[in-house]
Amino acid sequence: MRLTRTLAIGAAVAATFAVVGAQRSDSPAVQVDPFWPKPLPEHWILGSVTGIALDSRDHLWVVHRGASSLNARTEIGLASTPPSAEACCLPAPSVLQFDPAGNLAGHWKGPGEGYQWPQSPGGMTVDAKGNVWITAAGPADPLPGARGRGAAATPPPPDAHVLKFAGDGRFLLQIGKPGQTGDSNSTSGLNRPTAVDVDAAANEVYVADGMANRRIVVFDAESGAYKRHWGAYGARPDDGDPGPYDPSAAPAKQFRVPACVKISKDGFVYVCDRRNDRIQVFRKDGTFVKEAFIARETRGEGSVWAIAFSNDPQQRSLYVADGSNQKIWVLRRDTLDAPTSFGAGGRWPGHFYGVGSVAVDSAGNVYTGEAYEGKRVQKFTRAGAARSNAKEQP
Repeated sequence: MRLTRTLAIGAAVAATFAVVGAQRSDSPAVQVDPFWPKPLPEHWILGSVTGIALDSRDHLWVVHRGASSLNARTEIGLASTPPSAEACCLPAPSVLQFDPAGNLAGHWKGPGEGYQWPQSPGGMTVDAKGNVWITAAGPADPLPGARGRGAAATPPPPDAHVLKFAGDGRFLLQIGKPGQTGDSNSTSGLNRPTAVDVDAAANEVYVADGMANRRIVVFDAESGAYKRHWGAYGARPDDGDPGPYDPSAAPAKQFRVPACVKISKDGFVYVCDRRNDRIQVFRKDGTFVKEAFIARETRGEGSVWAIAFSNDPQQRSLYVADGSNQKIWVLRRDTLDAPTSFGAGGRWPGHFYGVGSVAVDSAGNVYTGEAYEGKRVQKFTRAGAARSNAKEQP
Protein backbone atom coordinates (compact mmCIF):
# COMPACT_ATOMS: atom_id res chain seq x y z
CA MET A 1 0.00 0.00 0.00
CA ARG A 2 2.76 2.46 0.94
CA LEU A 3 4.68 1.76 -2.28
CA THR A 4 1.55 2.23 -4.39
CA ARG A 5 0.82 5.53 -2.70
CA THR A 6 4.42 6.71 -3.18
CA LEU A 7 4.30 5.93 -6.89
CA ALA A 8 0.98 7.72 -7.22
CA ILE A 9 2.35 10.79 -5.47
CA GLY A 10 5.45 10.68 -7.67
CA ALA A 11 3.33 10.58 -10.83
CA ALA A 12 1.28 13.50 -9.58
CA VAL A 13 4.38 15.52 -8.82
CA ALA A 14 5.83 14.83 -12.26
CA ALA A 15 2.59 15.88 -13.92
CA THR A 16 2.32 18.99 -11.76
CA PHE A 17 5.78 20.17 -12.70
CA ALA A 18 5.57 19.55 -16.42
CA VAL A 19 7.15 22.57 -18.10
CA VAL A 20 5.67 23.33 -21.48
CA GLY A 21 8.01 24.76 -24.11
CA ALA A 22 7.50 25.70 -27.71
CA GLN A 23 5.47 23.68 -30.15
CA ARG A 24 8.00 23.97 -32.98
CA SER A 25 9.15 20.53 -34.10
CA ASP A 26 12.78 21.37 -33.29
CA SER A 27 11.90 22.77 -29.86
CA PRO A 28 9.75 20.17 -28.12
CA ALA A 29 7.87 20.62 -24.90
CA VAL A 30 9.89 19.39 -21.96
CA GLN A 31 9.06 17.98 -18.55
CA VAL A 32 11.16 18.10 -15.42
CA ASP A 33 12.16 14.85 -13.74
CA PRO A 34 11.68 15.75 -10.04
CA PHE A 35 13.52 12.61 -8.88
CA TRP A 36 16.77 13.32 -10.75
CA PRO A 37 19.50 13.17 -9.52
CA LYS A 38 19.26 10.76 -6.63
CA PRO A 39 20.12 12.00 -3.12
CA LEU A 40 23.82 12.37 -2.35
CA PRO A 41 25.48 10.24 0.35
CA GLU A 42 27.13 11.37 3.58
CA HIS A 43 24.74 14.33 4.10
CA TRP A 44 26.42 16.09 1.16
CA ILE A 45 24.78 19.13 -0.38
CA LEU A 46 25.69 21.27 -3.37
CA GLY A 47 26.83 24.85 -3.16
CA SER A 48 26.19 27.26 -6.00
CA VAL A 49 26.61 25.37 -9.27
CA THR A 50 28.91 27.24 -11.64
CA GLY A 51 29.29 24.70 -14.43
CA ILE A 52 27.89 21.48 -15.88
CA ALA A 53 29.07 19.38 -18.83
CA LEU A 54 28.28 16.05 -20.49
CA ASP A 55 30.81 13.44 -21.56
CA SER A 56 30.60 10.85 -24.36
CA ARG A 57 28.69 8.44 -22.09
CA ASP A 58 26.03 11.05 -21.27
CA HIS A 59 27.40 11.32 -17.73
CA LEU A 60 26.73 14.76 -16.29
CA TRP A 61 29.66 16.51 -14.62
CA VAL A 62 29.04 19.26 -12.09
CA VAL A 63 31.35 21.79 -10.45
CA HIS A 64 30.14 23.96 -7.58
CA ARG A 65 31.44 26.53 -5.11
CA GLY A 66 31.08 24.32 -2.06
CA ALA A 67 31.43 25.66 1.47
CA SER A 68 32.11 29.26 0.40
CA SER A 69 28.56 29.50 -1.00
CA LEU A 70 26.80 27.66 1.84
CA ASN A 71 25.32 29.27 4.91
CA ALA A 72 27.73 28.61 7.76
CA ARG A 73 24.98 28.77 10.38
CA THR A 74 22.31 26.61 8.76
CA GLU A 75 23.79 24.54 5.91
CA ILE A 76 27.14 23.11 7.00
CA GLY A 77 26.69 22.29 10.67
CA LEU A 78 28.45 18.93 10.26
CA ALA A 79 31.53 20.71 8.91
CA SER A 80 31.82 22.97 11.95
CA THR A 81 34.36 22.38 14.74
CA PRO A 82 32.80 20.97 16.80
CA PRO A 83 29.81 19.94 14.65
CA SER A 84 26.80 22.11 15.43
CA ALA A 85 24.15 19.79 14.01
CA GLU A 86 23.63 16.05 13.75
CA ALA A 87 21.98 15.83 10.34
CA CYS A 88 22.91 18.76 8.12
CA CYS A 89 25.18 19.10 6.30
CA LEU A 90 28.55 18.69 4.59
CA PRO A 91 29.62 20.39 1.36
CA ALA A 92 29.88 17.81 -1.42
CA PRO A 93 33.22 17.34 -3.21
CA SER A 94 33.83 20.10 -5.73
CA VAL A 95 33.43 17.90 -8.82
CA LEU A 96 30.65 15.34 -9.13
CA GLN A 97 29.77 12.88 -11.91
CA PHE A 98 26.24 11.47 -12.39
CA ASP A 99 25.22 8.62 -14.69
CA PRO A 100 22.09 8.99 -16.89
CA ALA A 101 19.91 7.46 -14.16
CA GLY A 102 21.04 10.09 -11.66
CA ASN A 103 23.35 7.88 -9.61
CA LEU A 104 26.54 9.41 -8.28
CA ALA A 105 29.22 7.81 -10.48
CA GLY A 106 32.31 9.60 -9.23
CA HIS A 107 33.65 12.62 -7.38
CA TRP A 108 36.85 14.44 -6.49
CA LYS A 109 38.00 17.82 -5.24
CA GLY A 110 40.98 20.14 -4.98
CA PRO A 111 43.42 21.41 -3.98
CA GLY A 112 46.26 19.08 -4.96
CA GLU A 113 49.93 18.94 -5.74
CA GLY A 114 51.14 21.02 -8.68
CA TYR A 115 48.15 23.31 -9.14
CA GLN A 116 46.05 25.96 -7.41
CA TRP A 117 42.38 25.14 -6.88
CA PRO A 118 40.08 28.11 -7.65
CA GLN A 119 38.77 30.41 -4.94
CA SER A 120 35.58 30.04 -6.96
CA PRO A 121 35.27 27.75 -9.99
CA GLY A 122 33.64 29.04 -13.14
CA GLY A 123 32.48 27.00 -16.11
CA MET A 124 33.59 23.52 -17.15
CA THR A 125 33.72 21.24 -20.17
CA VAL A 126 34.68 17.62 -20.85
CA ASP A 127 36.73 17.13 -24.02
CA ALA A 128 36.65 14.25 -26.50
CA LYS A 129 39.34 12.39 -24.53
CA GLY A 130 37.34 12.57 -21.31
CA ASN A 131 39.49 15.28 -19.74
CA VAL A 132 37.75 17.77 -17.47
CA TRP A 133 38.50 21.48 -17.87
CA ILE A 134 37.53 24.02 -15.19
CA THR A 135 38.03 27.79 -15.15
CA ALA A 136 39.07 29.66 -12.03
CA ALA A 137 36.77 32.69 -11.79
CA GLY A 138 37.12 33.82 -8.17
CA PRO A 139 36.83 35.61 -5.93
CA ALA A 140 33.20 34.58 -5.64
CA ASP A 141 30.69 37.34 -6.14
CA PRO A 142 28.45 38.09 -3.14
CA LEU A 143 25.40 35.85 -3.13
CA PRO A 144 21.88 37.16 -2.56
CA GLY A 145 20.82 36.39 1.00
CA ALA A 146 24.19 34.94 2.02
CA ARG A 147 24.91 35.14 5.74
CA GLY A 148 27.44 33.87 8.19
CA ARG A 149 30.60 34.20 6.10
CA GLY A 150 33.00 36.84 7.32
CA ALA A 151 35.23 38.63 4.82
CA ALA A 152 38.94 37.94 4.94
CA ALA A 153 41.07 40.78 6.33
CA THR A 154 43.32 40.61 3.26
CA PRO A 155 41.53 39.29 0.17
CA PRO A 156 43.52 36.65 -1.72
CA PRO A 157 44.71 37.49 -5.24
CA PRO A 158 42.12 36.96 -7.97
CA ASP A 159 41.93 33.72 -9.88
CA ALA A 160 43.59 33.89 -13.27
CA HIS A 161 43.88 30.33 -14.52
CA VAL A 162 42.33 27.30 -16.23
CA LEU A 163 42.78 23.72 -15.01
CA LYS A 164 42.78 20.43 -16.92
CA PHE A 165 42.24 17.08 -15.18
CA ALA A 166 41.84 13.47 -16.21
CA GLY A 167 38.40 12.07 -15.48
CA ASP A 168 39.65 10.53 -12.22
CA GLY A 169 40.88 13.91 -10.96
CA ARG A 170 44.56 13.55 -11.86
CA PHE A 171 46.03 16.98 -12.58
CA LEU A 172 47.24 17.44 -16.18
CA LEU A 173 47.71 21.13 -17.00
CA GLN A 174 47.34 24.64 -15.58
CA ILE A 175 47.21 27.71 -17.82
CA GLY A 176 47.91 30.92 -15.88
CA LYS A 177 48.39 31.51 -12.16
CA PRO A 178 46.26 33.21 -9.48
CA GLY A 179 47.38 36.77 -8.88
CA GLN A 180 49.41 36.92 -12.10
CA THR A 181 46.69 38.65 -14.06
CA GLY A 182 46.93 40.10 -17.53
CA ASP A 183 44.75 42.62 -19.32
CA SER A 184 42.50 41.85 -22.27
CA ASN A 185 45.44 41.87 -24.70
CA SER A 186 47.89 39.86 -22.62
CA THR A 187 49.51 36.78 -24.14
CA SER A 188 50.58 35.43 -20.75
CA GLY A 189 47.90 36.20 -18.16
CA LEU A 190 44.16 35.75 -17.60
CA ASN A 191 41.81 37.54 -15.21
CA ARG A 192 38.92 35.57 -13.71
CA PRO A 193 38.06 33.41 -16.75
CA THR A 194 34.46 32.29 -16.84
CA ALA A 195 34.12 29.42 -19.32
CA VAL A 196 36.02 26.99 -21.54
CA ASP A 197 35.50 24.74 -24.57
CA VAL A 198 37.83 22.46 -26.54
CA ASP A 199 38.24 22.07 -30.30
CA ALA A 200 39.42 18.47 -30.53
CA ALA A 201 40.26 18.61 -34.24
CA ALA A 202 42.67 21.53 -33.81
CA ASN A 203 43.74 20.54 -30.28
CA GLU A 204 42.88 24.03 -29.05
CA VAL A 205 41.15 25.27 -25.93
CA TYR A 206 38.96 28.38 -26.05
CA VAL A 207 38.60 30.45 -22.88
CA ALA A 208 36.03 33.17 -22.13
CA ASP A 209 38.12 35.67 -20.17
CA GLY A 210 35.83 36.77 -18.44
CA MET A 211 34.68 38.45 -15.26
CA ALA A 212 37.47 41.05 -15.43
CA ASN A 213 38.78 40.86 -19.01
CA ARG A 214 36.71 41.23 -22.18
CA ARG A 215 37.90 38.65 -24.68
CA ILE A 216 38.03 35.13 -26.05
CA VAL A 217 41.54 33.68 -25.91
CA VAL A 218 42.78 30.45 -27.50
CA PHE A 219 45.59 28.18 -26.23
CA ASP A 220 47.18 24.91 -27.29
CA ALA A 221 45.26 22.20 -25.41
CA GLU A 222 48.38 20.16 -24.60
CA SER A 223 51.07 22.74 -23.83
CA GLY A 224 48.92 25.71 -22.82
CA ALA A 225 50.81 27.96 -25.26
CA TYR A 226 49.02 31.17 -26.29
CA LYS A 227 47.70 31.23 -29.88
CA ARG A 228 45.28 34.16 -30.46
CA HIS A 229 42.51 36.29 -28.94
CA TRP A 230 39.78 38.73 -29.88
CA GLY A 231 37.06 40.95 -28.43
CA ALA A 232 33.51 41.85 -29.46
CA TYR A 233 32.93 41.97 -33.22
CA GLY A 234 36.34 40.30 -33.62
CA ALA A 235 38.14 43.55 -32.82
CA ARG A 236 40.98 44.22 -30.41
CA PRO A 237 39.49 44.26 -26.88
CA ASP A 238 39.53 47.41 -24.77
CA ASP A 239 39.57 47.44 -20.96
CA GLY A 240 38.09 50.93 -20.66
CA ASP A 241 34.95 51.28 -18.54
CA PRO A 242 31.94 50.91 -20.87
CA GLY A 243 29.59 52.47 -18.32
CA PRO A 244 26.21 51.08 -17.30
CA TYR A 245 24.31 48.98 -19.79
CA ASP A 246 21.64 50.93 -21.68
CA PRO A 247 19.26 48.79 -23.76
CA SER A 248 18.24 51.79 -25.85
CA ALA A 249 21.81 52.69 -26.81
CA ALA A 250 23.74 51.41 -29.82
CA PRO A 251 25.26 47.94 -29.26
CA ALA A 252 28.42 48.08 -27.19
CA LYS A 253 31.70 47.77 -29.10
CA GLN A 254 33.20 45.67 -26.30
CA PHE A 255 32.12 42.61 -24.34
CA ARG A 256 30.90 43.38 -20.84
CA VAL A 257 31.11 39.84 -19.48
CA PRO A 258 31.96 37.09 -21.98
CA ALA A 259 30.37 34.39 -19.83
CA CYS A 260 30.47 31.38 -22.15
CA VAL A 261 32.14 30.04 -25.28
CA LYS A 262 30.89 27.03 -27.29
CA ILE A 263 32.02 25.55 -30.59
CA SER A 264 29.39 24.10 -32.93
CA LYS A 265 29.90 21.01 -35.08
CA ASP A 266 30.09 23.20 -38.19
CA GLY A 267 32.95 25.20 -36.74
CA PHE A 268 31.41 28.41 -35.41
CA VAL A 269 32.28 29.91 -32.04
CA TYR A 270 29.33 31.13 -29.94
CA VAL A 271 29.97 33.63 -27.14
CA CYS A 272 27.62 34.74 -24.36
CA ASP A 273 28.04 38.47 -23.74
CA ARG A 274 26.05 38.24 -20.53
CA ARG A 275 25.65 41.85 -19.37
CA ASN A 276 25.08 43.05 -22.94
CA ASP A 277 22.14 40.62 -23.34
CA ARG A 278 23.54 39.17 -26.54
CA ILE A 279 25.10 36.24 -28.34
CA GLN A 280 27.91 36.85 -30.80
CA VAL A 281 29.06 34.27 -33.36
CA PHE A 282 32.56 34.03 -34.86
CA ARG A 283 34.69 31.87 -37.06
CA LYS A 284 37.54 30.11 -35.30
CA ASP A 285 39.99 32.81 -36.36
CA GLY A 286 37.90 35.46 -34.59
CA THR A 287 36.10 36.79 -37.68
CA PHE A 288 32.72 38.17 -36.60
CA VAL A 289 29.68 36.53 -38.22
CA LYS A 290 26.50 37.76 -36.51
CA GLU A 291 24.84 38.64 -33.21
CA ALA A 292 21.44 38.44 -31.58
CA PHE A 293 19.94 40.01 -28.47
CA ILE A 294 17.95 38.08 -25.87
CA ALA A 295 15.55 39.86 -23.48
CA ARG A 296 17.32 43.10 -24.32
CA GLU A 297 15.69 45.12 -21.54
CA THR A 298 17.41 42.97 -18.90
CA ARG A 299 19.85 45.01 -16.82
CA GLY A 300 22.25 44.07 -14.03
CA GLU A 301 23.61 40.57 -14.54
CA GLY A 302 22.10 40.26 -18.00
CA SER A 303 20.22 37.53 -19.83
CA VAL A 304 22.75 35.34 -21.69
CA TRP A 305 24.62 33.20 -19.14
CA ALA A 306 25.32 29.93 -20.96
CA ILE A 307 24.37 28.08 -24.14
CA ALA A 308 24.07 24.51 -25.41
CA PHE A 309 23.29 23.01 -28.80
CA SER A 310 20.47 20.57 -29.54
CA ASN A 311 21.41 16.93 -30.15
CA ASP A 312 20.33 16.61 -33.80
CA PRO A 313 23.19 16.37 -36.36
CA GLN A 314 22.60 19.93 -37.59
CA GLN A 315 22.30 21.36 -34.05
CA ARG A 316 19.27 23.32 -35.22
CA SER A 317 18.33 24.67 -31.82
CA LEU A 318 20.27 26.76 -29.33
CA TYR A 319 19.42 26.60 -25.61
CA VAL A 320 20.25 29.74 -23.63
CA ALA A 321 20.35 29.87 -19.82
CA ASP A 322 18.99 33.19 -18.54
CA GLY A 323 19.82 33.45 -14.84
CA SER A 324 18.21 36.87 -14.46
CA ASN A 325 14.82 36.07 -15.96
CA GLN A 326 14.95 32.47 -14.66
CA LYS A 327 14.26 30.56 -17.85
CA ILE A 328 15.82 28.61 -20.69
CA TRP A 329 15.36 30.25 -24.08
CA VAL A 330 15.25 28.04 -27.18
CA LEU A 331 16.30 29.68 -30.47
CA ARG A 332 16.73 28.60 -34.08
CA ARG A 333 20.49 28.38 -34.45
CA ASP A 334 20.58 29.41 -38.11
CA THR A 335 18.82 32.72 -37.55
CA LEU A 336 19.11 33.18 -33.76
CA ASP A 337 15.45 34.17 -33.71
CA ALA A 338 11.99 32.70 -33.02
CA PRO A 339 12.74 32.39 -29.30
CA THR A 340 10.56 30.27 -27.06
CA SER A 341 11.28 29.35 -23.45
CA PHE A 342 10.57 27.12 -20.50
CA GLY A 343 10.91 27.63 -16.77
CA ALA A 344 10.05 30.39 -14.33
CA GLY A 345 11.46 31.87 -11.15
CA GLY A 346 11.05 29.81 -8.01
CA ARG A 347 12.24 26.81 -6.01
CA TRP A 348 9.83 24.10 -7.21
CA PRO A 349 11.08 21.47 -9.66
CA GLY A 350 11.04 23.01 -13.13
CA HIS A 351 11.56 26.51 -11.77
CA PHE A 352 14.89 28.30 -11.45
CA TYR A 353 16.91 30.53 -9.16
CA GLY A 354 20.09 31.71 -10.90
CA VAL A 355 20.10 29.20 -13.77
CA GLY A 356 23.59 29.69 -15.16
CA SER A 357 24.46 26.40 -16.86
CA VAL A 358 22.76 24.26 -19.53
CA ALA A 359 23.68 21.06 -21.38
CA VAL A 360 21.90 18.64 -23.77
CA ASP A 361 22.68 14.91 -23.95
CA SER A 362 22.59 12.55 -26.94
CA ALA A 363 18.95 11.69 -26.24
CA GLY A 364 17.83 15.33 -26.21
CA ASN A 365 17.44 15.59 -22.43
CA VAL A 366 18.21 19.07 -21.10
CA TYR A 367 20.18 19.60 -17.89
CA THR A 368 20.50 22.83 -15.93
CA GLY A 369 22.64 24.09 -13.07
CA GLU A 370 21.72 26.92 -10.72
CA ALA A 371 24.13 29.38 -9.13
CA TYR A 372 23.41 31.92 -6.38
CA GLU A 373 21.07 30.29 -3.86
CA GLY A 374 19.61 27.84 -6.41
CA LYS A 375 22.34 25.28 -5.63
CA ARG A 376 21.01 22.36 -7.67
CA VAL A 377 20.95 20.55 -11.02
CA GLN A 378 17.77 19.51 -12.84
CA LYS A 379 16.94 17.22 -15.74
CA PHE A 380 14.22 17.87 -18.34
CA THR A 381 12.89 15.30 -20.80
CA ARG A 382 10.59 15.61 -23.80
CA ALA A 383 7.04 15.74 -22.42
CA GLY A 384 5.34 12.36 -22.72
CA ALA A 385 8.53 10.52 -23.68
CA ALA A 386 10.49 7.95 -21.70
CA ARG A 387 12.99 9.67 -19.44
CA SER A 388 16.11 8.02 -20.82
CA ASN A 389 15.02 7.30 -24.41
CA ALA A 390 13.67 10.60 -25.76
CA LYS A 391 15.47 11.30 -29.06
CA GLU A 392 15.26 14.86 -30.29
CA GLN A 393 14.47 15.01 -34.00
CA PRO A 394 14.72 18.00 -36.29
